[in-house]
Formats: sequence, structure tokens, C-alpha cells
Amino acid sequence: MRQSEFRQVMDAAFGAARARALADDLVLASLGGRSPSEALASGVPVRTVWDAVCDAMDLDDDARWRHRDELKGRRR
Repeated sequence: MRQSEFRQVMDAAFGAARARALADDLVLASLGGRSPSEALASGVPVRTVWDAVCDAMDLDDDARWRHRDELKGRRR
């Protein structure tokens, strides 16, 4: 997962405005007390950040794996 894909799935899961707010303001213990944006900037793998967001926001498996489905569709 790339950062651009992270932004896309965040937008799809929460809407663009809320996704930006969550990325900047949601402080997650599993990311060392950092927001998703801070964690990404410090080099935490994108997949780790996305999993932390999914866990914190109690997203279902469809949301968690949405980016994989979208990638499959692009490769066809």
C-alpha cells in the first residue's frame, strides 16, 4: 500500500473532509501516540498505519481490504 492509496481509502471510508481531520487529529496508542499523518511522516509503514486506523475506528473487513479490491480492478 502506498501513501496515495492510503489517502484514497481514507476518503472512501470517511469522506474527504473527515479523512483529513482523522489523519491529522486521531492520536493512536498503537502508533506510539501519533496521528496517522505523523506516523507516516516518521516512516511507519503505510499498511501499519491503515491497520491502526481500521482497528481504532472499528472498520469492517470490506473497508480494511478495499484498496486491494481497487488494485485488482486496475490490473485487469
